[in-house]
Amino acid sequence: MSEPAANPAAAAAAAATVDPAATSFPTATISLPLGLDVFRTYSGVLICIEIVFGGLVWILVASSNVPVPLLQGWVMFVSLTAFFLSSAYLALLVTGLAERINTDWNFLDLFYHFIALLFYFAAFVLEAATTAATVGAHGGTPQVVTLLTSKQYRINVAATIFAFVVTLSYGCSMVMGFKRWMK
Repeated sequence: MSEPAANPAAAAAAAATVDPAATSFPTATISLPLGLDVFRTYSGVLICIEIVFGGLVWILVASSNVPVPLLQGWVMFVSLTAFFLSSAYLALLVTGLAERINTDWNFLDLFYHFIALLFYFAAFVLEAATTAATVGAHGGTPQVVTLLTSKQYRINVAATIFAFVVTLSYGCSMVMGFKRWMK
């Protein structure tokens, strides 16, 4: 049996000051600086590269009139989704709202960049396949023939290059996020 408290009023006051909801959630864990200082880090610059070049992939594929919708539909979905999610993530860091949300931001950063890397790698491969199939249509016996005009071909080449740059950026961001998460 436990002994009764010497001062029941003090024990009740101590119990009232402890908020059970506050003790059940961890504090926000984020290693990146908040505000405009995020642009002074490699991670901030990589997020900006992801947004700018990801937007270019989206614009270029859309401007080619999506001649192969089965393959390029995934590229459009990934580039559009990643563009908005990366923009929202950067906005959370710049505005400082990430500090108010109690979660492990280092893990979420790692997880997001891992998923984005997988999706963007698939998008890069599909965009490269679309472009390469066009080259095969000019000679040899291709497995998939896409009939692209020379303008659409040049646009798809640029989109493939930018998709590769974005894939690399997401890979570098994932590695840096892994290092932050392990600390």
